[in-house]
Amino acid sequence: MQYHSTRGTAPILNFHDAMMTGLARDGGLYLPLTVPTLSHAAIKALRGQSYEDIAFAIMQPFMGDTFSDAEFRDLIAKAYAGFGHAARAPLVQLAPNHFLLELFHGPTLAFKDFAMQLIGQMMQAALAKSGDRITIVGATSGDTGSAAIEAFRGLANVDLFILFPKGRVSDVQRRQMTTPIESNVHAIAVEGDFDDCQACVKDMFNDFDFRDGVHLAGVNSINWARVLAQVVYYFSSALSLGAPDRAVSFTVPTGNFGDIFAGYIARKMGLPIEKLVIATNQNNILHRAIATGAYKTDGVRPSISPSMDIQVSSNFERVLYDACGEDGAAVVALMADLKAGGFSLEQGSLDFLREAFASGDCSEAETLASIAHSYASTGEVLCPHSAVGVHVAAGYLGATPMITLATAHPAKFPDAVQKAIGQRPALPPRMAGLFERAERITCAPNDLAALQQLVRERIIS
Repeated sequence: MQYHSTRGTAPILNFHDAMMTGLARDGGLYLPLTVPTLSHAAIKALRGQSYEDIAFAIMQPFMGDTFSDAEFRDLIAKAYAGFGHAARAPLVQLAPNHFLLELFHGPTLAFKDFAMQLIGQMMQAALAKSGDRITIVGATSGDTGSAAIEAFRGLANVDLFILFPKGRVSDVQRRQMTTPIESNVHAIAVEGDFDDCQACVKDMFNDFDFRDGVHLAGVNSINWARVLAQVVYYFSSALSLGAPDRAVSFTVPTGNFGDIFAGYIARKMGLPIEKLVIATNQNNILHRAIATGAYKTDGVRPSISPSMDIQVSSNFERVLYDACGEDGAAVVALMADLKAGGFSLEQGSLDFLREAFASGDCSEAETLASIAHSYASTGEVLCPHSAVGVHVAAGYLGATPMITLATAHPAKFPDAVQKAIGQRPALPPRMAGLFERAERITCAPNDLAALQQLVRERIIS
């Protein structure tokens, strides 16, 4: 299995190197040269199997010879052993033909755990073989950072730096990043928004002297392995509702486009997905792009669903590559226009995206109303991101079962939930004491040179 860049000029890599590299050296994102497909019979044969067995069947064709089958099965088992539900990603029914996929039973109570726990195991196994040491720098709007720190804390071959926008994550999200005591993890509060943090990470990757000097690697969803691990729960949930004999639809609350791009890959692999619905909050650039063809940034507005407060959605580049007919030069031109404020899609590209995705957005008031309605009608307490998804999904319900992704536990966003239903959701018992632990946090300016110097000073030699 080989991987190429969306911008067309970086070296073609195998899975191991694509995983360890993260961002391609031409600034693009890696994609498989071909997406393996599964037959109707092969998908049907996965019914009733464990989440771990489904994960192996879906991901193994993308791996090449990076791990033996036995090694990879062992890594999967270790990755999901700490999840708090035997099904890993259980379904809950909200209404006739509308189901909620609970993706918050991992160690940090968010969907990012599904990918991060596995990529942590895979990277550590690869580094143990080579004896190499890497420096991971990641940007987060809240959940990626805590999931990454949980996955990599204490690992012998990794230094981890997580950049998050100061004052723009929830208290629970912040404390999950700042209370671990292991010396190899560092939580950096940056003066700016998520897009600023993400831009700094990309600039670090594009500074080859820095990148090579600190052995830089990435775990944001720019890393193909992150996206691949998320493909699995599309299959597991669809199988539970009768796939492949019955089509299903998905609504995905998303800001950086990685989670819904995983659904797009699942469809390309052969999973019968009728609709893939992009759900956005008030920072609705993705919905506007599908509706109008114009991808124009207009500033990030802080919201009660902060993990979606994004204007520059990294993984959108991956689907643009397909929409542009796999033309790397066209993607380069669009990304250059984006740096200047945005771009307008040609009609053919827009038609491609509209064929692949539907979309909708949700205001702050509608988010609170969605939380309140779900609690009143089903007893299910939604986090604000999941509530955005449920609200948008309501406009697309029909004869085909709809699965809305619940991306985080409501206790990660207690202020919003309390405002909606008058009750403060409790953290699970395994997270007791989070607010009693001391925080380790470094504040830094939104300045590339300062952040690079901080990384150099703190890596363990």
